[in-house]
Amino acid sequence: MKANVTKSVFGKLPSGQIAHLFTLTNAKGVVAKITNYGTVITELHVPDRTGQLGDVVLGFDTLAGYLSPAYRKSGPYFGATCGRVANRIANGKFVLAGKNFSLATNNGPNALHGGIKGFDKVLWRATPLKGAAVRFDHTSPDGAEGYPGKLTVTVIMVLTNANELVIDYTATATKPTPVNLTNHSYFNLAGRGDIKKHQLTLAADYYTPKDPTNIPTGEVRPVKGTPFDFTKPAPIGARFAKLGGQPQGYDHNFVLRGDAANSGAPAFAARVVEPISGRVLEVFTTEPGVQLYTANWLDGSLTGKGGMVYAPHTGFCLEAQHFPDSVNRPHFPNTILRPSETYSQLTIHRFSTK
Repeated sequence: MKANVTKSVFGKLPSGQIAHLFTLTNAKGVVAKITNYGTVITELHVPDRTGQLGDVVLGFDTLAGYLSPAYRKSGPYFGATCGRVANRIANGKFVLAGKNFSLATNNGPNALHGGIKGFDKVLWRATPLKGAAVRFDHTSPDGAEGYPGKLTVTVIMVLTNANELVIDYTATATKPTPVNLTNHSYFNLAGRGDIKKHQLTLAADYYTPKDPTNIPTGEVRPVKGTPFDFTKPAPIGARFAKLGGQPQGYDHNFVLRGDAANSGAPAFAARVVEPISGRVLEVFTTEPGVQLYTANWLDGSLTGKGGMVYAPHTGFCLEAQHFPDSVNRPHFPNTILRPSETYSQLTIHRFSTK
């Protein structure tokens, strides 16, 4: 079997535009399905230890699922590219070059994942590439969602014959502007049920504590001796009760060890093992942080592929990115892209079994 891409109609937007679905198949029969609406990864079929393929991401069979009032109200960002700034900006405000900028506050008092119409809700231009790969392009106008400068973004997704889903991001801007891109896939390596017994390892000795609205306090705290210590494998759900707050679960930024910053190549960030199926996911990235989110806010109001009800903890996210609210925290890794620079990020999701 040769790696290839096929294209089909996924649905129609209210504007009348047609969204397409791109099916990437590698030489081993592993399949990724991605729509150019939000560059959403809708399906990802990888083998278990017996060779049986199973879909390991949350999502919907048709575009209608991503456009429904219930989905818009819930706002889980299943599988989408988030930007211009993923994660949160405190109070939707920042100052850049002495000028005040105000954004929509779409997550309590804060701005989240690019605003009311972030990159997850636009139709990207799509170009199939050689093998199992697609290039997605989007131009965000100057002033879009309150952000300065025109931003030109390219996201290339490649399904390799080594069973890796590679996401390669680049962007340029006409004015200084904050940029922080990520993919918001929810993984469930068992395919169904909750993810509490998935075994997680993170290459993170520190995390950033947060306030009740999920904005970092500015502190960078060691994970040792806390429920945030995943330096050795631990079940994702084993320490939910120790975290406090409701709903229970993680929605926290972890500080990666910095190997990528030193080498410029993607460094090991995370490993997740699902004991029953034997599926393993490893994440490598050039980013300084990863947001671990355990689908705390899914409430059963959404039903996805195969009739699966998306209840709390039915998926986990490992969002490779810069830290939340970095634009307002000078000691956090810089998120300001200037016209003379090119934003780049490379994140690899490698699947195997044990």
